[in-house]
Amino acid sequence: MGQRTRPSPRIKPLPPEHSPELKEQFESMRRNLGFVPNSILIMQRKPKLAKALAQMTAAIWDPDGEVDRGFKRLVAHVASRAAGCQYCMAHTAGGALHFGIEEKKLAAVWEYRTDPLFDAAERVALDFAIAAASVPNAVSDDMFAELRKYWTEEQIVEIVGVIATFGFLNRWNDTMGTPLEDEPLAIGEKFLARSGWTPGKHRA
Repeated sequence: MGQRTRPSPRIKPLPPEHSPELKEQFESMRRNLGFVPNSILIMQRKPKLAKALAQMTAAIWDPDGEVDRGFKRLVAHVASRAAGCQYCMAHTAGGALHFGIEEKKLAAVWEYRTDPLFDAAERVALDFAIAAASVPNAVSDDMFAELRKYWTEEQIVEIVGVIATFGFLNRWNDTMGTPLEDEPLAIGEKFLARSGWTPGKHRA
């Protein structure tokens, strides 16, 4: 493997110690991810915004939710690719593995329409995620009706919550040029390179 290329961020992450009022949120992220994401370390310049995002992400990843947490990471992953956010693609791939998605299923995510590892409900949800993450929004009434065949209204709210939250994160990270951390960078290089993912292109 050659030397990793990381573009300079447009605004640099600050050390976690910069915002002691965010200690609880940072410790929760360390427990879940093993590190504090650079996205929030940039955002901590406005602690209220960082706290709000931490609350929102805790809600969409709620362990008591009705949609599998690993699958929700795949939803976030395909939505992030539709938006073109390399940073979020790497993070969500790592999260999918962490929450039980098998490596072979992650590797096949872009063949989900035909790969037998994905069932009909998952295929419909991933089609929906790509449409919802597109600009302009490509969700049709027919597509929503198809989603209802497999998912309850409560589950649909969870899925759309994930997609909408990553709409914010995709734009945040591409705009700020957020640098990838070591772990998601390694995940991206292992699983995503063949789909055109490049660590030096996590912003447009």
